[in-house]
Amino acid sequence: MCFSYRRLFIIAAVVLFFLPSVLHAQIQLRGGAFGLRMEPYGSDAEDFSTASWGGGGCLIVVPENMADFFAAVFGFDVVNMLSQTYVYHMPITLLRVEQQTNQWYSRFFFGGRLGHQGHGIFRPYAGANISVAYYKISTDVVIPDDSDYQNEIRQDLRDEGEYAFGFDLSAGLEINFNNKLFLDMGGRYLKSFNVPQQLGADSVEIHPEYFQIYLGLNWRFI
Repeated sequence: MCFSYRRLFIIAAVVLFFLPSVLHAQIQLRGGAFGLRMEPYGSDAEDFSTASWGGGGCLIVVPENMADFFAAVFGFDVVNMLSQTYVYHMPITLLRVEQQTNQWYSRFFFGGRLGHQGHGIFRPYAGANISVAYYKISTDVVIPDDSDYQNEIRQDLRDEGEYAFGFDLSAGLEINFNNKLFLDMGGRYLKSFNVPQQLGADSVEIHPEYFQIYLGLNWRFI
């Protein structure tokens, strides 16, 4: 199922509609940034992706009267799932030609986590989110100029992208240093639905699964 910009706009509008009422209450607001390692799980992911590195950020909203057990989470992550360059030399001129392929996975997610959000040092939690993922793959043919990369000749052979729904389940540990800075670490199980195989035309749809291990810092600004 292809996800349209219109549906993404509707989701964003719903979030913005409820956000003022959440912010009007007494809350703790934290931002975060993290790096991650993503591993494919099952044939649907392993056949078309490899272990990859990425990063992201999040916003954590903790209502003061719910700090003992709940926080709302809004976030995103971006992963480079494939980055390959094949080099060819023309038989007669020996001119170097490169074929560059990149596949990106980006995701917007929102949901919640259950666990103590107060003043403790070690704060384990478990969470669940729903998400919108965007898969993008591009292939370029490049004749490079080693003396000035801006003079390279580049031809775009392929540039495709598809949206998909998904969800994740997470478990982690937040270490509270001074009630303002927090080390956050954990793992997530991710699943996407109805992704076109290799984003090619007339291809079957797959349902890839992934595991993420992440490590980051959160900081409190409200």
